[in-house]
Amino acid sequence: MQTIIAANIEKWLNGNIEEALKTEIKAMTEEEKAESFYKNLEFGTGGLRGIMGAGTNRMNKYTIGMATQGFANYINTQVAGEKSVAIAYDVRNNSKFFATTVAQVFAANGIKVYLYSDVRPTPQLSYTIRTLGCCAGVVVTASHNPKEYNGYKAYWADGAQLMAPHDKNVITEVNKIENFDGVKFTGGEANIFEVDAAMDEKYQNMLASLSINPDLIKAQHNLKIVYTPIHGTGINAVPQTLKKFGFTNVNIVAEQQTPDGNFSTVVYPNPEEAEAMSLGLKKAKELDADILLGTDPDADRVGIAIKNNKGEWVLMNGNQTGVLLFNYIIEARKAKGLATAKDYICKTIVTTYLIDEFATQNNIPCINTLTGFKYIAQIIGEREAEYNFICGGEESFGYMVGDKVRDKDAIISVAMICEMAAVAKNEGKTLYDKLMDIHVKYGFYKEHLISVTKKGMRGADEIADMMQAYRSNTPTTINGRDVVLLHDYKLQQTTNIKTGETTTIAMPSSNVLQFILSDGSKISARPSGTEPKIKFYISVNQKCENLENYELTSQQLDEKINLIIKDMNL
Repeated sequence: MQTIIAANIEKWLNGNIEEALKTEIKAMTEEEKAESFYKNLEFGTGGLRGIMGAGTNRMNKYTIGMATQGFANYINTQVAGEKSVAIAYDVRNNSKFFATTVAQVFAANGIKVYLYSDVRPTPQLSYTIRTLGCCAGVVVTASHNPKEYNGYKAYWADGAQLMAPHDKNVITEVNKIENFDGVKFTGGEANIFEVDAAMDEKYQNMLASLSINPDLIKAQHNLKIVYTPIHGTGINAVPQTLKKFGFTNVNIVAEQQTPDGNFSTVVYPNPEEAEAMSLGLKKAKELDADILLGTDPDADRVGIAIKNNKGEWVLMNGNQTGVLLFNYIIEARKAKGLATAKDYICKTIVTTYLIDEFATQNNIPCINTLTGFKYIAQIIGEREAEYNFICGGEESFGYMVGDKVRDKDAIISVAMICEMAAVAKNEGKTLYDKLMDIHVKYGFYKEHLISVTKKGMRGADEIADMMQAYRSNTPTTINGRDVVLLHDYKLQQTTNIKTGETTTIAMPSSNVLQFILSDGSKISARPSGTEPKIKFYISVNQKCENLENYELTSQQLDEKINLIIKDMNL
């Protein structure tokens, strides 16, 4: 390992790179040198993501340039005739510089580039690729990661993140670029064209066309909405889209309104975190608002807070929001006469199965996929000639409505969540009332997520060891309940623990384990694809006969979750 680190450092210090980076390398501690140079920053199936700085394992001009050169080589071998790509970027430090670097490399390789002149949401990049007929695209973002990070998401012509066979083929081409001397950084400036505000208007008008109950929004146009972009790109699309939907009382959290790559008011710019939503909650309480919504830096995830049945503000988790949104869209389409026999929805295997339950009872097929919106996008692409995609989502605060965008989209999610809040208010109810009604009608499901972080060079090995231990010594009971099935998505098989019988899982291979207990509880273990974490998803459920038993049922489910956590030493 030390030999690899030393060789990589020598190559950079003797290479044709900026003196500023050489100075940065020389000033590093031995530990920093090891972390920065012990490996190449991996170009995975979704692109790049890492800490910014000098080094082979860092996000910088050269690692991004090498990735783009490989991507450009693949495009030039696969696409005939004129080729074009679209590029967008978020508010992070260096994002504009990195996006410009990406544009210059593509352009120098003879590929026409449509580059946004300012920050834009990630979902708008997906829409732009499809609208302009590009063969690929890139958005520079690290989503909700801390400020030290940046990233590079790669897309194909369908507006979805790279899928097979393109994902692995692009990785192969990227891995062929052994050093930055082979990267074309200049020479194609005439191939770069700016994308202007006309595309914003097209995107937002498309989103507005997805409204199901514009008449009820009109009746409740004064719904008191508080919104925070958490210093991100949502400020360039959310208020404008809410206005197009017909909402007239949108209140922005002033402290988090300005794009800021340092995310100066939060520790993590992630609407999943209560701390990131705290300023929004403060404003919502001051205004006695109806709903609070927050989006992450690239505006593909949304978190919400609403008042519970006691009038207390509570943050919804991603499953709860998904349940409300999916149920609203299904029921509203049916009530408006828009539902068809060709409709279907999608969700991921770690997202609440309450959605499957009410979809079944409403005769709507619910297709489960691996974690990641590219898999939902793949389903849409495979079925679009015959079937009608309604909505999709995953528990990590990401949702998609309609098929014009092929990635999770917090802009349409905010607008549709506000619409369903307006419809509920028109009925004299809150969204929390709606959630309780769903639990009584279809079953009370509760989920809990635990993330275990393993940083540094040993982190990935430690996570791999944990997964292997579960495979080698599969528990037979958890919390006193028999483990009846083990879904091993890496081996693509389900094992009946009692009989040993196996059946095939018809999904791509993915390093996920899912334990199904005799009482219907589900525990999933999945290493994160974007962070040094292993995630445990716990789902429990039971019947709730009426609203009078709601609090008791909720407490019983909490207790069951806590006992599972204790039994698994999580």
